[in-house]
Amino acid sequence: MDNTKKTGTPDSKTINLNEDYEVAYWTKALGISKDELQSAIAKVGKSAEAVRQYLNK
Repeated sequence: MDNTKKTGTPDSKTINLNEDYEVAYWTKALGISKDELQSAIAKVGKSAEAVRQYLNK
């Protein structure tokens, strides 16, 4: 479970769409929009590695 008091670098293993700072970090890191991130997570789950592989990053 995410620590909501932590607002620094996101956990590098999972992506939490409920945390604005994580969405901002991952969309920038992956060079995609929020909608694209949501779509990728819907397809492969919240694992950052799975999302990267899905996006071929």
